[in-house]
Amino acid sequence: MDLSKVMVRPIGPEEDEHFQQLLGQHHYLGAIPKIGQTVRYVAQYKGDWVAVLSFSASSLKCGARDRWIGWDARLQYGRLKLIANNSRFLILPDWHQPNLGSKVLALCQRRLVGDWLERFGHPLLLLETFVDPQRFHGTVYRAANWTCVGLTRGFRRTALGYSDQPQTRKQVFVRALHPRARQRLAQPVLDPRDHTEEHPTMTLTAQQMRALPESFSAVSDPRRTQGRRHPIRAVLAIAAGATLCGMRGYKAIGQWAQGLGQKGAQRIGCRRDPDTREYLIPSVSVIRDVLMRVDPAALDRALGVWNTLWAARDRSLAIDGKTLRNATDEQGLQVHLMSAVGHESKAAYTQKKSPA
Repeated sequence: MDLSKVMVRPIGPEEDEHFQQLLGQHHYLGAIPKIGQTVRYVAQYKGDWVAVLSFSASSLKCGARDRWIGWDARLQYGRLKLIANNSRFLILPDWHQPNLGSKVLALCQRRLVGDWLERFGHPLLLLETFVDPQRFHGTVYRAANWTCVGLTRGFRRTALGYSDQPQTRKQVFVRALHPRARQRLAQPVLDPRDHTEEHPTMTLTAQQMRALPESFSAVSDPRRTQGRRHPIRAVLAIAAGATLCGMRGYKAIGQWAQGLGQKGAQRIGCRRDPDTREYLIPSVSVIRDVLMRVDPAALDRALGVWNTLWAARDRSLAIDGKTLRNATDEQGLQVHLMSAVGHESKAAYTQKKSPA
C-alpha cells in the first residue's frame, strides 16, 4: 500500500448515514451522535474508504489533561472550545496496514485547524483522546506524536450525572496543535487570537420554527423562476434558524438543515415532493446562493418582524445556578455557573462563572 496516496477529507451530509453504519458495525463503542461542534472525516485510498474519524467537543472534566495544561479551574470552562476530542477512530477491517493509522492521524491534524476555524469561527490549540488499555496500547497515537499524560479516574457520565463506581481507567493522550498550546491555554489573560466569539443561542420550539418562514413571506426571490426547487422563505428560515441555534458558516448551516428530519423540514416550510411525499431540504449551495443574492434590507426587516414577535415574550427572567462537580482550584473553591433564562422562550440571555 502506497501511503502517499492516502487522502483525508470531511464527509458530506449525504455520507453521514454510511459513516454511522460503519461505526455501528465495526467500532466497539458503536456509532456516535454529534456532540456539540463536530467534524467527521474519511480517509480514502484510490477512492476506497479505509478509515473514519470523528472530532467532537472536548471533555468537560479530565484531571490528567487539566494537570498537564496547568490552567486555573476558574478559567478552563471558557477555553474548552479550544480543545477537540478524537471521539472515534476506526480503521476498516480490510485495511489494517502498517503505519496507516499514524498516517491518517497526521493528515487529519494538518487540516483540522483550518476546517474547525472555517466551520465554527475559532481556532483549535489541542487534541485529546481516551484509550481503553484493556483493548489497545495507544501505539497509533504514540506513533503520531501524541503524548500520554495519565489515566482517568474511571467514572463515566450517565443520565443521572456520573457512575457511582469507577470502571476501566482510560489512558489520556493529547496532541498540541501549536508549539505554545499549553501556555496559551493556561495564561491568565487569553491571547486575542484565541478568543471565541460568543453568540446568543436558543433552542427553537415547533411554534417558533413555523413562524420563521411566515416572517420571510414578503421577501422577494432574486432567483429565476425556471429550475427553482425550494421556496425562498424556507431557505431563509433555515439560515436564520441555524444561526439562532449557534451555527456559523455555510457548512454548519447545511449540517443543521440536514439534521432537521422530516418533521422539522415540514415545520420550517420545506417543499414536499409529490412523488415520494418527502420534504426536500435545500443544499448548502442553494442556501449560499440565496443569502448572497437576497435584498439585505428586506432580510433585515423580516428578521425584525420575527424578533419582535418572539423576543418580547419574556416578561421575566429566571436566575438559575449550578455547581460543577469536582471543579476546584488550589484553594478548594468550586466553580459555579449562573444563568439568566427567559421564562417563555427558554433562551439563555447570559451566563457567568465564578468561584465560591
